[in-house]
Amino acid sequence: MNKTRILIIEDEKPIARFLELELLHEGYMVDIAHDGRIGLEKAVADDGYTLILLDIMLPGINGIEVLRRIRQSMSTPIIMLTARDEVTDKVMGLDTGADDYVTKPFVIEELLARIRAALRKKDLSKEDVSLLKIFDLELDIARHETKRASQGIDLTKKEYDLLEYLMRNKGLVLTRSQILENAWGFEFAGDTNVVDVYIRYLRSKIDEGYDRKLIQTIRGVGYSIRGGKDEA
Repeated sequence: MNKTRILIIEDEKPIARFLELELLHEGYMVDIAHDGRIGLEKAVADDGYTLILLDIMLPGINGIEVLRRIRQSMSTPIIMLTARDEVTDKVMGLDTGADDYVTKPFVIEELLARIRAALRKKDLSKEDVSLLKIFDLELDIARHETKRASQGIDLTKKEYDLLEYLMRNKGLVLTRSQILENAWGFEFAGDTNVVDVYIRYLRSKIDEGYDRKLIQTIRGVGYSIRGGKDEA
């Protein structure tokens, strides 16, 4: 039996019921909350949820605040469900700690694929090496810490995920679509400008103020992270 437990926090009851039926059909265990406050209470009181589907526009407490409070103590994968599709809204949700972002109306097959991708990513994160290093940049997977020239760098969850993917593929040229699919968990059709936004964020934190720039733009293709001529 599938032991995956999913919490749906969605105030539109027809949507919540539709999601519940589809997820039950896929073999998942499902709980529902129609209010942000109740959803938050369920999430933090029960650490057995494998994944959370979270709407943004909620009564009680809005989804961004629910997300922020959950992230204070839990790393459970969270996929945002919302009618908003502006890049700034997506960036806000991802910066607050969301793992993925699905805009309503959505195709259920796509949402199910994103759920599977988020769960695979969670499983893979348990098996990997504990330290990544390029030149004087270090990513400590075990401690979830980032340093350059021994100086700590504060990254948001999505900045960290993006940097980890780049560093695991050191020296390779990665397209925006590849980065979206792997760092975000599933392909965001038409949303490749989100990658550009986060690359700018990363550069401001790990390259600004240093002579050697590690993140390289490959014009017309995408991005690569390289240590330079002295890096093996």
